[in-house]
Amino acid sequence: MLEVSTDGHSIRIGDRFSVSFQRTLRIPDDGNTYPLPPGLGSFPIFHVADYKDRVPAPWVKRGGLFIPMYQREALWLNFNAAYWKPNAVKIAIGKINAISGREWDQTLGNTEEDYIVCPDQPWLDGINAGEGYIKQFVAMPLGMGYTVEGQITGEETFGGIQMIVFEPKPGKFPDEPPEEPEQDTEMGMVFDELAAPCSSMGLAAGGKMKQEIYPDPHGIDTWDPDNYGRVYVHIVNSMDFREITGLEPPPTPVSARTYTEHGYPWFDLYDEGKGDLKASKKLKKVKSVKEMDQQKGFEPQQDDNPIEIPTDTIEKLGGSRRKVEGGDG
Repeated sequence: MLEVSTDGHSIRIGDRFSVSFQRTLRIPDDGNTYPLPPGLGSFPIFHVADYKDRVPAPWVKRGGLFIPMYQREALWLNFNAAYWKPNAVKIAIGKINAISGREWDQTLGNTEEDYIVCPDQPWLDGINAGEGYIKQFVAMPLGMGYTVEGQITGEETFGGIQMIVFEPKPGKFPDEPPEEPEQDTEMGMVFDELAAPCSSMGLAAGGKMKQEIYPDPHGIDTWDPDNYGRVYVHIVNSMDFREITGLEPPPTPVSARTYTEHGYPWFDLYDEGKGDLKASKKLKKVKSVKEMDQQKGFEPQQDDNPIEIPTDTIEKLGGSRRKVEGGDG
């Protein structure tokens, strides 16, 4: 088992890989495909063990982490990994694989790719629901049928985000970096079990965003199925967060329309030639939050009118840094 730790802003799994959960704009769910929105700072991450007297008992039994989100708020996953020794990463929202749309398991798929490789994959903003685009991750309460988990399985019992990071087999890549890495002092906590299914929130599908999910350039035989680290991250709503921690949740982010009207940047990535995994048939059928509102007869809960994004505000990225001034993501 790889060691898992957090510094309160990101989660480190093993000695090279880390992930942070980035606050961002909720893009309009209007049928258009939008460029990459910015990172507006990372969601704070908390240990279940630090609040064992205030969280549900099953959380304490299995451990894990939690982050606060508002209902209908969006996020994206920002990955950091060593270019000289990559990792294979599986991600689930609830108990549904975010890449393949299949029910969650802890093995790497042999018949279809159900994982990403970091690097080169710098981030993941949503489910693999289309050719050349994803549908944005949006937080919704469990029990209403909106989440990807609820739509595919008919049940909403897990919620949250699960992640497993696999090491390559010995000898596939160098054991030492080209230069001496900086020493990390945040290691020390191990989660050797996936946490219990108790999140108050899960992830639903939002609007379309331009993003490719790259195929594995190394092959399935590269990865060691017995050498991995795993973690479960609960998503709690603002009311639960206040009750558990006594803290105020982060302020809600600015709307995509207001952000654009002020001339702030959107982003695109130079990634020609890396390929794009075929979209999941299951995830293609997942309805967005807007479509679920319409199905249930609810009035619109957010502004989904199209936004005109000036081309001169779309910044081309050659790497994986994507934020506006003032964010810490």
